[in-house]
Amino acid sequence: MKHLLTAAAFLAATPAVAQDQMTLLLDWFVNPNHGPIVIAEERGYFADAGLEVEVIPPADPSDPPKLVAAGRGDLALSYQPQLHLQVHEGLPLQRVGTLIATPLNCLLVLEDSPVQTPGDLKGKKIGFSVGGVEEAMLAAILAEDGVALDEVELVNVNWSLSPSLMSGQVDAVLGAYRNFELNQMDIEGVAGRCFAVEEIGLPAYDELIFVANPNTMDADKITRFLGAVEKATQYIVNHPEAAWDIFRSTSKELDDELNARAWVDTLPRFATRPQAMSAGRYATYEQFLFEAGLIPSVNPVSKLAIDVTAQ
Repeated sequence: MKHLLTAAAFLAATPAVAQDQMTLLLDWFVNPNHGPIVIAEERGYFADAGLEVEVIPPADPSDPPKLVAAGRGDLALSYQPQLHLQVHEGLPLQRVGTLIATPLNCLLVLEDSPVQTPGDLKGKKIGFSVGGVEEAMLAAILAEDGVALDEVELVNVNWSLSPSLMSGQVDAVLGAYRNFELNQMDIEGVAGRCFAVEEIGLPAYDELIFVANPNTMDADKITRFLGAVEKATQYIVNHPEAAWDIFRSTSKELDDELNARAWVDTLPRFATRPQAMSAGRYATYEQFLFEAGLIPSVNPVSKLAIDVTAQ
């Protein structure tokens, strides 16, 4: 099960004075990946920045960037790999901030699997959920061990990643999050083992990013929003247990063992400077996708990502 956890909390505080309105469309239902957003709301950092932020979980996880591109939201949470593809598809989107600054994706196998390297998957079944990018990732991973993509069997398991692995439907899955699926399997009594994608042939990338429409974005509001998220991240890093207590108190669905474990595993991956960006990281990933044949040309970094505070 991909991390479908809850859509419950995020009630905006009523400000004492008029606040600027913002809408943030999440990538998924509320979960520990969104910790700084919840803490920024609950501790009043958004209100202190003169903002009232409406946070909306998606009906369809693919919709938020498209809605922002269409002017139906100020910000969306998305993923760096998808941003590259969407910009080439003509969507007016730019990365303006980072929430999680390391990949969470991993190639997941059972702990007792004979697969010791990705090359051991030759002739075996690999589950995935997102076509295009994940297939390119897998091709690059396998190539490191001299295995071609057509030497494995790809199985689209939709979002049923860990269940398909535990049931023996596939020998490995790509797209599992190391902070969720590993914990979920362990809670169910099945040990798993992750190959971190950035260690087995892929360039590093930002997992969760804030994207905006460059034609309509309000740089001042976004700058204040990112400042509040930074303060919340600092609070989480400095007070992880107190922050967890605040986070879990916002919804009964969040107060369980899976979320508690995921909170601990996610904490070191939050971007402590959400507005800061690495131009080299975006240039490298754009080149990777181009060489994989997934994009027709190489865009300049400025079309993909900006430090909005410098605008």
